[in-house]
Amino acid sequence: MARRNETTIIKKYANRRLYNTGTSMYVTLENLAAMVKGNEDFVVQDAKTGEDITHSVLTQIIFEQENKTGQNLMPITFLRQLIRFYGDQMQMVIPAYLEQSMTAFSHEQERFRTNPAEAVAQTTRLMEDQVRRNTELFRQAMSVFNPFLANAMGDQPAGGAKAPAAASAPGASGTAARSDDLALMREQLAEMQKKIEALGASKS
Repeated sequence: MARRNETTIIKKYANRRLYNTGTSMYVTLENLAAMVKGNEDFVVQDAKTGEDITHSVLTQIIFEQENKTGQNLMPITFLRQLIRFYGDQMQMVIPAYLEQSMTAFSHEQERFRTNPAEAVAQTTRLMEDQVRRNTELFRQAMSVFNPFLANAMGDQPAGGAKAPAAASAPGASGTAARSDDLALMREQLAEMQKKIEALGASKS
């Protein structure tokens, strides 16, 4: 069995069987779900090509869990909204947005579990804080694609002055503004990734 600080390699064969190289045993998706819940890190590889197929296998695990009675975590509304983002210009922002949201929720969840007496109040605070964080993150993302919408959502610098509308400049200024927006988007995504990695490192 692999140690907790090691990454277990799971081999997936053509017959769809999964082989745990750490325990030298065949496993099921249910076994892998238990490993995830037990914070055991693993990578799934195609036994023939060595390709990393962890993403698709984890998706299959979620599909199986969602099909169990009483275990639906993803509302239909959320699923519809998620599907709409595929192929959309916001698609590149969604993964980091969801990852940061889940990381923050997991962090708050531990505090919630250690204070059962404050369950109701903690739940309310958690929801309010998460809404604020998500709104701010979404506002920052939208400021790249639509400065006017960002201003409407409260994107103002210190002192109360309204941020200048980048799209208002004519001609070459408009082109420069769009270039600046792309540069800002890259910087924000890089900063977001750093924060996510820092949160992940602190929890490990």
